[in-house]
Amino acid sequence: MANNQEQGTNRPTNANKPKLPMKTIAVIPARMGSSRFPGKPLAKLLGRTMLEHIYKRVTLSNALDATYIATCDEEIRQAAQSFGAAVIMTADTHERASDRVAEAVAGIDAELIVMVQGDEPMTRPEMIDAAVAPFRDDPQLGCVNLVRRIENEVDFYDVNTIKVVMNQQGDALYMSRQPIPTLAKSGFAQTLAYKQVCIIPFRRTTLFDYTRLPSTPLERLESVDMLRLLEHGYRVKMVETGFDTQAVDTETDLARVAGLMATDPLLASY
Repeated sequence: MANNQEQGTNRPTNANKPKLPMKTIAVIPARMGSSRFPGKPLAKLLGRTMLEHIYKRVTLSNALDATYIATCDEEIRQAAQSFGAAVIMTADTHERASDRVAEAVAGIDAELIVMVQGDEPMTRPEMIDAAVAPFRDDPQLGCVNLVRRIENEVDFYDVNTIKVVMNQQGDALYMSRQPIPTLAKSGFAQTLAYKQVCIIPFRRTTLFDYTRLPSTPLERLESVDMLRLLEHGYRVKMVETGFDTQAVDTETDLARVAGLMATDPLLASY
């Protein structure tokens, strides 16, 4: 799968790029009740909460008309408003981030909704730009995910890393917390393995289709939102990013990300 980005070191300079011909917003779902890392959106990372890093980095994207945080927690609302974010309160019954985002945007006039998970502090604005770009030329496209080549064998076996296998056109075939594809006939170094990066644009109609579709067996088994679409026969296009990224699922991940971000020039942009 060809790389469509180069590793960047500076703030993006694409301010003159035209916006998509459709209103595009980002929504960052966040909640305090993570089973693996309770309260992680407000965990401190290089002097700010993790959520603030994500919000500030997302808003640097020139593809977006607005950015919101969607939460059911008063602590997150207060923290987000303290750093200037627009907040939408949602129900506390959602099991899937996609369902929370759908509730949040129900009253917002936007055709393209970019879900950026609240545990992706290494998000770069160029990643959002790349994720929404395929919608320009494909009116039938309903959902895109970013993917990144897995370069560390430990990550390949980590159940917190969602692995993706794709067809020859770059569409998702399956996603799993287990190591896929198999290494039975080759070693890790010889295998193209990819992970999901949770920057996920939906066309509005597809997002609301998602909320109406029944939950599916593999979705529940793997605890992966996108499997609901795949099991119901929807296409999910994958776009590879060349930017290094590490989701935060545990306190160990947070420490790892702090080391990776410590010298990131993008920090000076916010």
